[in-house]
Formats: sequence, structure tokens, C-alpha cells
Amino acid sequence: MIKIGAGNLNEVFEELEKEKGISREVIVSSLCDAMVAAYKKHLRVKELTNVEAILDEQSGEIGIFKGKVVVDSVEDEENEISLAEAKEIDEDVELGDEVRLEVTPDQFGRIAAQAANQVLTQRIREAERNLVLNEFLDKKGTLITGIIQKVDDRRNVIVNIGKIDAIMPKREQIPGEYYKPGNRIRVFVLNVKETTRLPQVIVSHAHPEIVRELFELEVPEIEDGIVEIKSISREAGYRTKIAVWSNDPEVDSVGACIGPRGSRIQTIVSELKNEKIDIVRYSLDPVEYIVNALSPARVVSVDIMADDEFAHEALVVVPDDQLSLAIGREGQNVRLAHKLTNWKIDIKSASQMEQAESQAIEQSSEYQDEAIYEEAVENVVDEDELQQEIEEEMNQSAIDEEDLQVEDEIEEVAEEE
Repeated sequence: MIKIGAGNLNEVFEELEKEKGISREVIVSSLCDAMVAAYKKHLRVKELTNVEAILDEQSGEIGIFKGKVVVDSVEDEENEISLAEAKEIDEDVELGDEVRLEVTPDQFGRIAAQAANQVLTQRIREAERNLVLNEFLDKKGTLITGIIQKVDDRRNVIVNIGKIDAIMPKREQIPGEYYKPGNRIRVFVLNVKETTRLPQVIVSHAHPEIVRELFELEVPEIEDGIVEIKSISREAGYRTKIAVWSNDPEVDSVGACIGPRGSRIQTIVSELKNEKIDIVRYSLDPVEYIVNALSPARVVSVDIMADDEFAHEALVVVPDDQLSLAIGREGQNVRLAHKLTNWKIDIKSASQMEQAESQAIEQSSEYQDEAIYEEAVENVVDEDELQQEIEEEMNQSAIDEEDLQVEDEIEEVAEEE
């Protein structure tokens, strides 16, 4: 056997297990596999049977051993051993048993060390990569806390989230937000990509699910399932609308999210850097739901224009002084309401609706006048046709009388003759 470690290897294994999170069994198995691979390379063969490496963790020695079957007459020296030779190794051995013979080559230490170092490094790296991959696959879709490391040339923010550094692309950042290295930040694990080295973790600071996670952390009723978040629409850094529903009639869903004196919502707003949050009461009635979603604007009426599997459209009328508030700056309020309710919302003021109705009435009266005129024209046409028919009938009657007179004269002449 050859010495590969100074003293007790248990301390080395414990340190690797503590720092890398790799179990002792994986390390020992990797080391033994590395020694067998080095032995094959030394013999310049690809396949060997009944060969294994055995490690003595106490002494730090490792050796290559080959198993041979005890037989009366040896026919295959590579895999068989006589009973007499086997008795020299183990007096209790019997025919058919297998004995292990050490076949560690002389001067094998340097070759073994190089091969063991390469394989062991590779195995440790693979084990570490799989460990990190499995850990963050479980964290995908959750909120974690990290420390900002730097902002690279592509404006990507590098965030340390424990064992690895995650990437927050520019599209997942809050517009106008300054990310200072060293600051702590809560991010949403958006995706985990497997690579040849460590996994690549993509995080977001602008994802709507961040709002959900923060509400679940701050509002016990949501975590307990009493209050349910039905929908979230967010424009990161500016405004968020969240629709909530209470499964308990005695619990006010909106009040639970706001908290005593607004303590809960203020904590969430501070975490989101003073982003505005509208808490909307969810309703199964689409009219009521749309009215709530357009808050803080007051609504006069909601007309459902289409409600089927192909389209959800509604016409909303608001007071004149509420039109700009209902639409919002650059259409933000109605856009968020559309995302929240999944309804296409057309907003008009009361004066606009009155004007549209008056125009409709005028158009209707014009249509009626045109119809009366067309009917009169048709009547005039009908009278002309009737007069023409009468004249034709009178002419036909005159012709018939003349024919009768001619026939009478012919009859009289005939009688006289």
C-alpha cells in the first residue's frame, strides 16, 4: 500500500464535508475510483475484473487489490489461485472462496497521486455542482436574501446568494434603482440553468411574485390560507395592484393586508422602495371586480360588452373629473386594472357618453327621415305605374268594343243574304 495522506484522513474528510457539503462516502468512493483508473492506465488496459482500491482512513494508506477464486488446479492465473497459496494468506480459506491479493505496483505513488488528484478534483466539482443545483432548484420560485457584489459592464447585477453568485439582468431590475455593492437585497429566484461548471441562477427584483412573497411574510392570514391572493399586476418601481379574497366572512381581506395602522403595508412599501400598492377586493361579479380594480377612481356605470371564451370587454363610465384618475398617468391605472382582471376596459367620461348618445339619436332621426323619403318616392312610383295600367286597360276595352261592333255587322249582313 502507498501513503496518500499525512496522519488521519478523517479530519480532511470532515473539512471537505463542512466546506463543500460533500459526504465522506462520496469522497472515499471518488478516491478509490481514481486509484483504479490510475492502475488501469499504468497497465495500459481498458478493462479489469475483480480489481478495487481499499483505503485505510486511519493510516492514510491506499492499495490496489485483485480478487481471485480458490481452486484445486489453476487454469487462469489472472483470476484463480491454488488452495495452498491461498492458505498462506488466510488459513480459514476454502475452495470456491475469493481472496484479495494486493497488486499495487512499485513506484506507483507519483502516478497514483496525479491520477487521483485529477479524478478526485473532478468528482468533488461534480458533487458540488449537483449539490448546488439541487439546492437552488428547490428554491426556484421563492424569495431569498443576497448581497450585491458588483454591477458588470452589461449592467447585470451580481448577487451573492450563498454558495454561488446569481445574475440579475437589466430587464429584471427596477427602473431607476441604484444597486450599491455590499447592500443586502431580496430577490426572486427566476430560473436555474445547468452548466458544465456551477449552475447559473437568474434572479429578479421586478417580478410580481416578489409582492406575493412579501405579503405572505408580513400577513399571517395569507400564510394560514384565510386570506388568498387572487391576482397581481405590477409595473416595478411605480405601482402594483393586488386582488385579495377572504375565505372567512369574519376576516376583512383588505384590512388584514393593511394591518393595524397600516403597519404591514408600510413594511412592504419600504421593502419595495416606496412603490405604490393598491389592495383590491376580489369579487366573482365582474362589474364589482372592475369597479374595485379601477380604484381610487369613482365609477358611474359598467356595461359588459362581451363575456365569452373569446373576449372579455367592458365599457366603464366615470365622472368628468375622474377620467384622468381612472386612466392614470400614461394609462397606467387602466393598464394595471386590465392585467389584474383580465378584462379589456374602455373608459369614457359622462360627457363623452352624453355626446355619443346625442350623436346616435341624430343619426337615428336622419335614418328615419331617409326612410320616409324613400317610402314616399316608392309611393309616387307606384301611382304612375297604376295610372299606366288603367290607361292600358281602357285602351284594351275600346279595342274589344270595336271588335264586337264588327262582329255584329258581319252577322247582320249574313242574315240579310
